[in-house]
Amino acid sequence: MIIEPRIRGFICTTAHPQGCAMSVHQQIGYVSGKGEIPGMAKRVLVLGCSAGYGLASRIVATFGGGADTVGVSFEKSPSETKTASAGWYNNRAFEAEAAKAGRKAITLDGDAFSDAMKADTIKAIADNLGQVDLVVYSMAAPVRTHPKTGETFRSAIKPLGAPVTVKTLNTDKGEVFETELQPATPEETAGTVAVMGGEDWEMWIAALSAAGVLAPGFKTLSYTYIGSELTWPIYWKATLGKAKEDLDRAAAAIRTQHGDHAARVVSLKAVVTQASSAIPVVPLYGVVLFKVMKEMGLHEGCIEQIDRLFRTVLPGPEQLDDAGRVRVDDWELSEPVQAEVKRRWAQISTETLPELADLAGFRADFLKIFGFGLAGVDYAAEQDPQVVPEIA
Repeated sequence: MIIEPRIRGFICTTAHPQGCAMSVHQQIGYVSGKGEIPGMAKRVLVLGCSAGYGLASRIVATFGGGADTVGVSFEKSPSETKTASAGWYNNRAFEAEAAKAGRKAITLDGDAFSDAMKADTIKAIADNLGQVDLVVYSMAAPVRTHPKTGETFRSAIKPLGAPVTVKTLNTDKGEVFETELQPATPEETAGTVAVMGGEDWEMWIAALSAAGVLAPGFKTLSYTYIGSELTWPIYWKATLGKAKEDLDRAAAAIRTQHGDHAARVVSLKAVVTQASSAIPVVPLYGVVLFKVMKEMGLHEGCIEQIDRLFRTVLPGPEQLDDAGRVRVDDWELSEPVQAEVKRRWAQISTETLPELADLAGFRADFLKIFGFGLAGVDYAAEQDPQVVPEIA
């Protein structure tokens, strides 16, 4: 079948197997071209391994650090007539490339919030790696069923306290407009913390520790985004911010249990993800930010950010913010970048968008998440949606 992107709202319902494989291959090429990362963990667990920063972490660990990995994600399988999720193709492309490099790569597919998946993962680690030296927590999901109570929580991306009027972008139409967002209820805020906060991270570390599969001196990282004050009304000072604050609480609790350097929250820069595309303000901020950072030679995607994290930031002297976080959003939040973004923000409109922002780049990055628009892929060729082709 010929596979084309089918976009409905903020979701692409198709993925291209060869395109996803090419994306993984290109990211591996970037990391391999930078050489070995000395001293990196050799046995790594990545929770949320199939896309974005999680996939980038698995690639950097294996092809920069020579690590064997176990990955966990929740994906949609293909059929004869329907494509899989992009993450399903990414996982298989990664496994094939890791095998060629002589590295172990075991991927488990299922609900990472569940006790059953934790048990399956512990067995996979024990059987294949023995223990892990590094646990990367890069989970992103809108819903979580609590493994102990059975209660299902849903996240709500809303401001706190009072309605907020914000400037945002319709990425399909290229239109800038204002919208009023209603505040979250206490129940919605609590649900967001339950889904996106630190409890599940703590549960993972507790389960791994109890099973004896955490190596002495292990480290665990959880990824977060703080962003600019331009996005704070819907991000940091909203329901999402409460969940992010709970990650800080969880990191401190893990350090109390396992040592002062065992757990860190890592704040990363803004990138295009399926989730971020649906958050008001964030796409507009992104298209302005990306243009500014590209013009200044500072722009990074997921693979560049994570490679810098493990190659440069973590091996150096530990530099933390006041909350004990590792900051790799330093280029985004630098004074020259933010000053220029804020200058453009005051002028941004539908008419000025082409001059002041990079909507085309944002759209291209969105399609690449699903394997579309990559150089070296023949999108007119027939594809079997159940097969991930090997990239030579």
